[in-house]
Amino acid sequence: MNKEQLIALGLTEEQADSVIAGFGTMIPKSRLDDKINEVKELQTQITDRDNQLTELSKNVKDNETLSAQILQLQEQNQNTATEYETKLQQKEFDFALERALNGAKAKNPKAVRALLNSEAIKLDGEKLLGLDEQLTALKESDSYLFESDNLQGRTPPGVKHHTPGAYNKPNPFAKDTFNLTEQGALLRDNPELYTQLKSLASI
Repeated sequence: MNKEQLIALGLTEEQADSVIAGFGTMIPKSRLDDKINEVKELQTQITDRDNQLTELSKNVKDNETLSAQILQLQEQNQNTATEYETKLQQKEFDFALERALNGAKAKNPKAVRALLNSEAIKLDGEKLLGLDEQLTALKESDSYLFESDNLQGRTPPGVKHHTPGAYNKPNPFAKDTFNLTEQGALLRDNPELYTQLKSLASI
């Protein structure tokens, strides 16, 4: 599927460029097929209604009933076109957001997206404005939702960090033994200990 074929399906040149760029390597072909089928379906609806308008226009003279039907069909046609454009914009936004979450190493993009304020995120070309700030905050508050950089903190010789109970590992919140993976495991398995260790690290 090339740019010319997408334009033939009813997309604008800008939308076609966005589809080609978005689906080039990262999005499965099945996603592109879904989008193409949706375009065809909506375009068919618009074409059908245009044909109805043409037929009615041939027969209408001063008939008020027919005139009312034409006005109704024109309104429906406009609503369909608006809905079609809105769905395309939403698809572009969804695909751009999915790519961004994958790039941010989200373990479960759907779970991360549920925590985002989507209304505060706007698609500007290929950029998602307002997303970076939210991801940064989430990585700090819910780091377990993201893949770590595999950076393991090491305790220098002679330095010890007190940890409560039977927990015999370095405090993963301490500056020199900071460990996002361990923090995520603690939050998942032992939230109370997670809170204690975090408080100790700030002392």
